[in-house]
Parts: sequence; C-alpha cells; structure tokens
Amino acid sequence: MKLEDLGYNERLEKFSLENKLIDFEIGRVISEHKERYIVKTEKGEFEAEITGNLRFSASGREDFPAVGDWVALTQYDDGLSLIHKILPRFSVISRKAVGQHGEKQIIAANIDYALLVQAVDRDFNINRLERYLTICNASKVSPIIILSKIDLVNADRVSEIMENIKARIQNVSIVPISNESLDGYKQIRATIQKGKTYCMLGSSGVGKSTLFNTLSGKSIMRTEPISQSTNKGRHVTSHRELIVLDKGGILIDNPGMREVGIADSPGGLDLTFDRIVRLSKNCKFKDCTHTNEIGCSVLEAVEKGEIDKASYENYVKMEREKAHYETTAAEKRKKDKEFGKFIKNYKKSRNKNKNDDSIG
Repeated sequence: MKLEDLGYNERLEKFSLENKLIDFEIGRVISEHKERYIVKTEKGEFEAEITGNLRFSASGREDFPAVGDWVALTQYDDGLSLIHKILPRFSVISRKAVGQHGEKQIIAANIDYALLVQAVDRDFNINRLERYLTICNASKVSPIIILSKIDLVNADRVSEIMENIKARIQNVSIVPISNESLDGYKQIRATIQKGKTYCMLGSSGVGKSTLFNTLSGKSIMRTEPISQSTNKGRHVTSHRELIVLDKGGILIDNPGMREVGIADSPGGLDLTFDRIVRLSKNCKFKDCTHTNEIGCSVLEAVEKGEIDKASYENYVKMEREKAHYETTAAEKRKKDKEFGKFIKNYKKSRNKNKNDDSIG
C-alpha cells in the first residue's frame, strides 16, 4: 500500500522535506490503545510508542498522537517503533474531555468529512445533532447526516424527521439508510472519494459499527443489539480504528459518545447558528446575551416564530458551555505558566547554590 492510499499529499511531503524527515519512516496512526499506537506505513503495520522527548514537551493530551495523525517514526528489530514527530494536522475533531476542566480530547485528526449518525427509532435528538455540527464547523470538517435504522419506523416518520432537520439545519446532506435492506448505501458510497478521510460520530447503538462493517465489506467492528431493559446502546467499539475502503476512501470509526462537550470552538457556533448570529448584529446592545435584554433581535425573532425555540435554547446552552470551557482553559494555562515559572526559578536557584558551593 502506498502512502497516497492513506491520504498522504504534497503538503505533507513538502513538510517532511523541509524538516529533514527523510531518515524517518512516515506513517499514519490507524488505532490507539492506551498510548500505544498502530501505525501503517508502506512497509506494513507497526506497534509504536512516543519518545520521551515528545512526551516531556507535550503541554496537554492534544499534543499526543491521535487516530488519523501522520507521524515520523523509527523502527527497531524487536518489532517496536518510536514516534518522534507528529506532522501538522489540517483538521482536528475534538470535544471537551469528560470530567476534565479545560482539557480537550481529540477524537480524530486530518478528517475531510464527518458522518453524523443518528438512529430514527429511539433517542433521535436534533439538539445533539447541532452539537456534532458545531464540532464539525469548528474543525473545518464537512458534515453528512446519516439517519440509520429507517426500516424500524414507517416512511412518514422518516419524512417528518428529515423535515424537522431541514427546518433547523440548512445546506447539509441527509442520507437515510437501513443496515438491513441496505437502502441508502448506494448514495453513501457515491459520496466517498479516494484519498479523503471520513470519520463517524454518534451515540452508542445508532449503528455506526454495522455501517463501518458494511462499507468495508468485512466484520471488523463487533456489533450488539440494543439493550431491551434500557433501550440504550452498548459501547461495542472501545477504540478508534482507521481502514482504507476498496474504492479508496479512508474510514474511521469511534466509540459512541454519551457526552458531547463543546470545547475550543471558534466560529463553530457561529456557523451552526448563523441565522441567530446574523440577527444578533441588530440587537440594541453590543454585548447582548440574547436571554432577557430589551431590544434583542434574537428574542424578538423567537417570539415571532422566525427562529425555532428549541434551536435557540440549544444555542444559549452551548454558548454558556463554551464560555465556561474558555474560562477554565484560561485558568489552566495560567496555572501551567505559574508552575513553569516556579520550576525555572527553582532550577536557577539550584544552579546558583551549586556555583556558590564550588567557589567556597
């Protein structure tokens, strides 16, 4: 397999040459298992770890390799490889790490398209869809909405869901599919381009692993039925995995996400809720929060039914979430900076004491 089949391009080649990486093997991370990585190169697949220097210089989890990353590595006779450098990412899909303040969790790197998968038979939720859309817009990744399990509801219900989506989300392709009858798969396959990378996002139990297996033509991901007692999906996929499809597209599956925290999303909310953002320019006050101010154009539009109330409430909730994330992230950066200054002063003081002792 050539690197081009994995998505390697002229931009990455130029970076490799400019940074004198000619002596390293270049490969793409196809799976991650607790800081051990499987990297695919032209020579095959290798298990790899990061170097101590890369680990030491990392300021956070986002500085570690992720599935989809291009890396420079060296290979050794014992079968182990060491990752020395992560090549620049052109896109990163990330979310707020669960239970972490100011931390980002990278879902996948170097993604062209995201397949936003939601099942129509159980907890279909447009609010959650808008969250995924915000992550895509912030990451400069093109979204495609996949409505799965359409064989479990009638055609009228599918049409109703599609109309509800179109009322709140414009200019995004919607593909209804059935993993049983394979309806819609022809349309999905027609959108997949050679050398482009597609990432699947969605909750547990919506049919991502079945979609992954069907598109690949192999039983790569284990699948399980929905729990009858809770009507919720089980986390079948426990890690991220990248494969190359027969027609040349590159597909990444992800574990189902119960929480989709909005992390660092400059512009993501603005693009997802562009109608609200456009109206906000007509508000009486420049710092309008669109919650209770007199002369708020957004609130007026909601009252008149020009903006969907549920979409507006989702926007306000995510704006607050983003503001909280930015605050906690700033606090973390401040603490890290103070700690770095403390270490620097400690080393300086220690060296001074050593010099004083040698003089004495």
